[in-house]
Amino acid sequence: MIEGIAASNGVAIAKAYELVTPDLTYEKRSINDPSEEIKRLENALATAKDELEKIREHTRQTMGEEHAEIFSAHLLILDDPEMITPIKDKITNEQVDAETALDETTNSFVEIFKNMDNAYMRERAADIQDVTKRVMAHLLEVTFPDPALIDEEVIVIASDLTPSDTAQLNRKFVQGFATDVGGRTSHSAIMSRSLEIPAVVGTKEVTGAVKQGDIVIVDGMAGNVIVNPTDEEIDTYKKKQADFERQQEEWAKLKNESTLTADNQQVDLAANIGTPEEADNVLEHGGEGVGLYRTEFLYMGKNQLPTEEEQYEAYKDVLEKMGDKPVVVRTLDIGGDKELSYLDLPEEMNPFLGFRAIRFCLENQSIFRTQLRALLRASSYGHLRIMFPMIATLEEFRDAKAILLEEEQNLKDEGQTVADDIEVGIMVEIPSTAVIAKQFAKEVDFFSIGTNDMIQYTMAADRMNERVSYLYQPYHPAILNLLSNVIDAAHAEGKWVGMCGEMAGDATAIPALLGLGLDEFSMSPTSILPARTQIRGLSKETMTSYKDNLLSMGTAEEVIEFIKDKTE
Repeated sequence: MIEGIAASNGVAIAKAYELVTPDLTYEKRSINDPSEEIKRLENALATAKDELEKIREHTRQTMGEEHAEIFSAHLLILDDPEMITPIKDKITNEQVDAETALDETTNSFVEIFKNMDNAYMRERAADIQDVTKRVMAHLLEVTFPDPALIDEEVIVIASDLTPSDTAQLNRKFVQGFATDVGGRTSHSAIMSRSLEIPAVVGTKEVTGAVKQGDIVIVDGMAGNVIVNPTDEEIDTYKKKQADFERQQEEWAKLKNESTLTADNQQVDLAANIGTPEEADNVLEHGGEGVGLYRTEFLYMGKNQLPTEEEQYEAYKDVLEKMGDKPVVVRTLDIGGDKELSYLDLPEEMNPFLGFRAIRFCLENQSIFRTQLRALLRASSYGHLRIMFPMIATLEEFRDAKAILLEEEQNLKDEGQTVADDIEVGIMVEIPSTAVIAKQFAKEVDFFSIGTNDMIQYTMAADRMNERVSYLYQPYHPAILNLLSNVIDAAHAEGKWVGMCGEMAGDATAIPALLGLGLDEFSMSPTSILPARTQIRGLSKETMTSYKDNLLSMGTAEEVIEFIKDKTE
C-alpha cells in the first residue's frame, strides 16, 4: 500500500498504464547497410503517423477541430521531404545509425527555428521536438505514452499530469490516476474532480512501485494506492466502491433542491469549470451557477491565440447552457504553472509571483481587449459576471475596468448588443487586497476569494513543494482572519462574496465559512451535492456564534478540533 493525498472521491480497480516519458538515450553506431537503417527509419515514421492520425481524430471528436490542428502540424513534419531527406542522406553519407541521423538532423532544424525572429516559426521548434521524440521511441522500440489512445480500462500512473495530458484522458477508459507529486489544489487534482475519476496525488513513489499492467486499486477517499492486491483486498474495495455509488444516489436526490441551512438560511453552491462542455456537468450535479470559468483552457494546447469569434462562441455556449444562473468568468490567468508555448514569455525565478494574470493582460492589451469584446458580445445570452484575477492594487482594478468600459462603448458604437446588468468583480488571492478589502469593496460589485493562492502567499509556502506542504494550512487562523476581513468589508457595502478556491468544497472548512458569512461556495461539480447535504444539517446562526472563537485561536489544529467538536 502506498499513501498519498486523497484528491478525488471514489474507488477504482484496473490495470496500470504508465504515462511516463521513456528513456530515449542511444549509442551512436557505425553501420554497414544504410538501406537497412533507412528501412528502420521509414517504419518508425509510418508508426508515428498512424498514431498521430488516431490522436488527431480522437482530439477532433472530443475537443474540436481547432485542437486537432496541432496534430495536423505534426503530421506535416513527418511528410516534409526537407526534414526527412537530410536524415536519410546522413545515414547514407556518414554511415551512421538511424537514431543518430534523426537526432542530429532534427537538432539542427530546432536550433534554426528557435533563432528566427517570427514567433510562429519559433513555435515550430517545439513541434519538431515533439515529433522527434515519438519517432525516436519507435526506433528504440520503447513505448511512447499517448493518453488519447487508451482504449481499455486503466489507472494512469504518472509523475504528474499536465493540463494537456488530462484534457486527453477518456473518462470511458481512464478509471482513476495516481501521481508522485501534487496536492489537493494541484491542477491534476482539480482536473480529476472535474473528470469525476478517483485520484491519489503526492505519493512520492508510485511510478517507481508500479509497472505497466500491474493491477492497481486507487482509493480517492482515503488517499491510498494498493499495488497487485490480493483477492480479499479486491473484494473489500469492490464493496467500498459499491457503498460510494449508493451514497452518490442519495446525494442525487438533492439535485434540484435549494441550498438551505438547517435554520432556513440560503447560500449558493456554484461550480468551477475550465471548458464549455463542463457546464453540462454543473447542471447535472445541481449547481446554482458557475463561480469560476477558467478561460485559460481556451488558450492552451494550441499553436496560436484564440480569435475573438472562437472565444465569443465558447462564452455564449456556457451562458446559454446555464440560462438564468450566474456565470463568473475569470479573465485570462496565465503564468505561474500555466504557460503558453506560442507566447515568448521570459523565464522567471519565481513565476507564481511574477508576470502573470492581470499583470500580463494590462501590458498586452490587444490580447486582453479581444477577450473582453468576446465576453461583452456574449453577455446578452445569460447572466454574466466578469472577474479580474490576481489584483494587488486599486490602480490595477481601475485600469482593467476602464479598458472593459472602453470596449463596451466601442461595441455599442458598432451597433452590438451588450447586457446592462454585468457585474464586475475581482479575485481576492493576494493578502494586500484582503487587508484593504474595505477600500476595494466601495468599487467592485463582488469578491471571489481564490484560496489556493491566498494560502500559499500568506503562509509563504509553495503549494507544489512537498517539503513545505505542511505549511499549506487552509484552517490557519491567519487565513480565517483574512477571509473574515474580506467578507465583512463586502457586506458593509452591500456586496456579495464567493469563494472559488478548493477550500470552498472542503467538508472541514464549510462550517467555518458558513459562520464567517460566505455567500457563495464554488467548487468542483462533483463536490456540490455532498456539500448541499452537509449544509442542510448545519445551523448558520450556530456557526456564526462560533466566529469569534475561530478567529482567536492560535493554530490550524485547534481550529480543526473545534469544528469537529461542534459539528459531529
